[in-house]
Amino acid sequence: MRHQRVIVTHYGGPDALRVVEEECPEPKDGEVRVKVLAAGVAMPDVMARKGVHPETPPVPYTPGWDLVGVVDRLGNGVSGIEPGRVVAAMPIHGAYAQFVCLPQRELVPVPPGLDAAEAVSLVLNYITAYQMLHRSARVKPGQRVLFHGASGGVGTALLQLGRLAELEMYGTCSSRGAPAVSDLGGIPIDYRHQDFVAEIRRLTGEGVDAVFDPFGGAHLWHSREALRPGGKVVGYGNTTSLRGEGLGSGRTGRRNRLHGIPIYALYIAGGWLLPGRKRIVPYSIQTLKRLKPALFRHDLAALLELLQQRKIKPLIARRFPLVEARHAQELLAQGGIIGKIVLVCEGSSAAAAKFSACAAPQPPAQSPAAGT
Repeated sequence: MRHQRVIVTHYGGPDALRVVEEECPEPKDGEVRVKVLAAGVAMPDVMARKGVHPETPPVPYTPGWDLVGVVDRLGNGVSGIEPGRVVAAMPIHGAYAQFVCLPQRELVPVPPGLDAAEAVSLVLNYITAYQMLHRSARVKPGQRVLFHGASGGVGTALLQLGRLAELEMYGTCSSRGAPAVSDLGGIPIDYRHQDFVAEIRRLTGEGVDAVFDPFGGAHLWHSREALRPGGKVVGYGNTTSLRGEGLGSGRTGRRNRLHGIPIYALYIAGGWLLPGRKRIVPYSIQTLKRLKPALFRHDLAALLELLQQRKIKPLIARRFPLVEARHAQELLAQGGIIGKIVLVCEGSSAAAAKFSACAAPQPPAQSPAAGT
């Protein structure tokens, strides 16, 4: 049986993404083959394609941090799970494929009846939001928080979970994203026309208890100015310098997994050394998962339960077939996306994506991703 997967052929622009057709992988001892129903498209995918994310693999590789799929075949030594079971996983790379083989320990059971695109949004975006709120910032009801990129995938997750935590929420966004931020209980701040520090001071007086910043670099220090004494900036990305180069550019180069990290560390140290008790603390979902995998499983299970109870509802910006991975990444890189972009099996409707098998398309081998 053959399947399709997306590969990054070199570090650079969207032209680095190609679709290949090949024999389905076979699970090794202790592995499970999963038929992918939905894979998330995230900024780390774009950064890795550029070669500037700490988790960038050597080329060629298949991108994709998170997936939801159906157990298809078991390797030797696997027990306690049966074919047909719906599971979620965060392999960090490899999810842009119709089939993927993963160690059994990486799989988290998913309740039946959920939309695959919504469920996959929990794996990276909502766990990031949940752990930053409750494990990094340790928020309490009534506290004031500022979310940057509030209309994006992680931003909307922060707003939904922040509302459940009874927080007073502010969010930077474009004018286009302002209605979504308001609908989710946040007070929008237009980053293009307003100084968010001045606006936070005007609205709160002394500042917020926590800022959640995906941009990194000097932006972390600017976020620190919005804090009240004793507050925290939780930094969870480093997209500022990459956006400066132009996410949609065709720049090629070699892998640079330390891109932006030294300056990031400098700002973190400065937050601890300077007066005011305004700290900058880093968050890395992959690091926490590796150090404490039980927490990852626990938090994902808790979020899946919230989704099943309809206490949260991920916003899905677009659903693309797998072969349009290039178009999906281009759209994400342009910015202004409200919610999460998801890849699904080609030809799947929203109903079919609710944990049903999907037909495998058969375009020519080595065809370029859609949009070329």
